[in-house]
Order: sequence, then C-alpha cells, then structure tokens
Amino acid sequence: MNPDFEARLREASLRVTRPRLAVLAALRDHPHVDTDAVLALVRGDHPGVSRQAVYDVLRALTDAGLVRRIQPAGATARYESRVGDNHHHLVCRSCGAIADVECAAGRAPCLTASDDRGFVVDEAEVVYLGTCPDCATNRTPN
Repeated sequence: MNPDFEARLREASLRVTRPRLAVLAALRDHPHVDTDAVLALVRGDHPGVSRQAVYDVLRALTDAGLVRRIQPAGATARYESRVGDNHHHLVCRSCGAIADVECAAGRAPCLTASDDRGFVVDEAEVVYLGTCPDCATNRTPN
C-alpha cells in the first residue's frame, strides 16, 4: 500500500480500496493512458478487478480531482494523475503520443481570456498538435 495514495484518497473523502490504489499507481507509472490500458495495468496485479470497477474508480478519482481526464480531438479519453497545476499537452497527429508541457513562464497568458463573459477562470486547457520526434524521423519523404 502507498501511504501517499491512501492520504490523498482520505483527504478527498474517498474510501481506500485496492482498485483505487491500483488505478492511482497505474496512472503514476503510465501517464496519458486510456481506460483499456488502465484496466490491463490494474489486472496485472489484481486479475479479478472488473472493467466496470475501473470505470467507476476513474470517474470517482476524476470527480474528486485526484485524476485528470484529457481527450484530445479525435482521440479516446486519457487519464493522468498530474493535477493541480496548469500544464498542457503536446499530441502527435501521427501516433497519438502525448507529452506534458509546462504553461508559459511568468504571467500565464493562457489564463487571460479576451472576454471572460463574467467567468472566474482558474484553468486553461491548451493542446499543441504536431508530429513527435519519432514520427518525424520515420516519416518517408514524398
């Protein structure tokens, strides 16, 4: 058992269960994975965990703010345990790889909407689309 994960669950008023701990561990070790990958990772240590249990755990952890759900355009939803900061993502159009990128240094311009329409903005989601180094290297010239 991971004492840090247990504390985070308790702070979020969630019961400490083996499936919740296993999902948090999977996302710590494998950021930006989809539900099927989380299920496979969790079943590696806990073969009896059902698909529905993993879906329920991901929803509960996301609702509690312990996990972040991201869904780049045209891709399946992915999950990560890096929360509480305003980082963004680089997404490869070719292979779908996702990498974290820090928000702009200094005053975060992405948090200043040109017209906030009365909203109190506390987070911005920016996705940079392009080609990862592996795909760029392996691209066949035309």
